[in-house]
Amino acid sequence: MSKKLIDSLDDLGRFSEPALMIMISLAEGPKHGYAMTQDIEAMAGLKLGPGTLYGAIARLEECGWIEPLPAEDRRRPYKLTNTGQKVLRARLQALRAVTRIGQTRLAEN
Repeated sequence: MSKKLIDSLDDLGRFSEPALMIMISLAEGPKHGYAMTQDIEAMAGLKLGPGTLYGAIARLEECGWIEPLPAEDRRRPYKLTNTGQKVLRARLQALRAVTRIGQTRLAEN
C-alpha cells in the first residue's frame, strides 16, 4: 500500500478521526447516519454531532471511499467502497505499527 494512500485519511484534517470511525462503522455493513452515530458511540465512546458526521460523510463520499445507497424512508444509508476498504486497511495497519512502537517504548520505562 502506498504512503499516499495511507496518509490520505489524514488529509481530511479535523475530520480525520470522525472519518476513520465512520469507515470502521461501515466496515460492518451499510448504515444510515443515526445508526453510524450509535455504533461509533458504543464502539469508541465518541458522540459525533450532525455537522461533524455529515461533514465527514461528504468528504468521504467526495474521495470515493463511501457511497450512498437508495434511501430507506427518509434515511440514506452509506456503504464502504472497495477503495474505502483499501484505505481503511492501510490506515489500521499504520495505526497498529504506531501502537506497537508506543507499547514497546512504555514497557522499556
